[in-house]
Amino acid sequence: MRPLVAIVGRPNVGKSLLFNRLAGQRLSIVEDTPGVTRDRLYAKCEWSGRAFDIVDTGGIEPSTDSEILTFMREQALIAIDSATVIIFVVDIRSGVTAADQEVAGMLQRSGKPVILAVNKMDSVGPVDPEIYEFYSLGLGDPIALSALHGHGTGDILDECLKYFPPVEEEEADSDAVKLAFIGKPNVGKSSIVNKILGEERVIVSDIAGTTRDAVDTPFENEQGKFVLIDTAGIRRKSKVEDRVEKFSVMRAQLAIERADVCLIMIDARDGVTEQDTKVAGMAHEAGRASVILVNKWDLVEKDGRTMDKLKADIRRDLSFMPYAPILFVSALTGQRVEKIFELAKSVDQQANRRITTGLLNNVLADAQARVQPPTDKGRRLKIFYMTQVSVKPPTFVIFCNDGSLFHFSYQRYLENQIRSTFGLEGTPIRLIIRERGEKDE
Repeated sequence: MRPLVAIVGRPNVGKSLLFNRLAGQRLSIVEDTPGVTRDRLYAKCEWSGRAFDIVDTGGIEPSTDSEILTFMREQALIAIDSATVIIFVVDIRSGVTAADQEVAGMLQRSGKPVILAVNKMDSVGPVDPEIYEFYSLGLGDPIALSALHGHGTGDILDECLKYFPPVEEEEADSDAVKLAFIGKPNVGKSSIVNKILGEERVIVSDIAGTTRDAVDTPFENEQGKFVLIDTAGIRRKSKVEDRVEKFSVMRAQLAIERADVCLIMIDARDGVTEQDTKVAGMAHEAGRASVILVNKWDLVEKDGRTMDKLKADIRRDLSFMPYAPILFVSALTGQRVEKIFELAKSVDQQANRRITTGLLNNVLADAQARVQPPTDKGRRLKIFYMTQVSVKPPTFVIFCNDGSLFHFSYQRYLENQIRSTFGLEGTPIRLIIRERGEKDE
């Protein structure tokens, strides 16, 4: 897993500006109002050949009654919890404040490495002697920073690198397939993780919302190495009043982002609810390989047609992910639980599959011979060629004469032709339509 660098500090010290500077693009809203960055924002970065993630947090306001500032503080604490290294940003103009001292105390108690960045040192020349005041925070040597101009960012990243784990450890982690168990509350995510591990590793309770964190547990069996991520249940937005609940939804979203495969859990007694559709939609939008687990199968009264009928209902209600295999399981009895890993490994391999341009274009020629590309007002769509540009999910660029002629139905037809030829079970497929002459981004 890539190292994670968290940028924290009280509101309005320039965290988002530093985040944007490091990310190389304007991802965070930068405004002179405390509390503009409310949620954590992630970006991938590279420095001196090392890839890592950075996270921009809402400002930590240690003692506050304001709902939104308390929310941001909790968000920042989640980021601190997950971070490899923390960059603590303070402001030379305001000097050391009581809030800075409280935040410094929180960071020291976290036990994580902390790099102290004194921001808004925008003038060139001798260092402002007021920087020495920040030694009183007890976090070591302060580094002069101008997030506005970029001065000092290299020094800060050099310091961060010192705390990253050796590359070999990251590579060892990358062998394991990361499985996120996602679903609405009380569908049995923790129960199934406990069944797999054979011990009470995760709290199991009938009260919805017992699991609040996304918990990672390494696991190995004859199928290979896995990391099990048990996430908090995702509720409908209207039900997400409690702040802890909001963080749980965010953590579940983060778990989906980190996962290789999403195991979407549905209660067999309820069938697909509106909330299940939203959860599955999050995994689909993120481009994750997915398996649908229908849990509590032992509690359903069955006849010869029950499974087929429920499968048909799931296919109808989750029509946007016809590629996801369906497995009926019981966390209580352990029925078919061992098959989860076989399926998860298979869909992960499909999501990582690369297909040569030659083979793709054979399929494309065959598909066009069977069904002519559409026409509009006498103009026919001409498709020149197709090539795969990335995996997880498999992404294909198709070059044509006019993108406006490329109807959605024909894209769906080509996607089905690719699937029928190459399989790609369990993974979404992305098609990018380019007109010939468009520059590669």
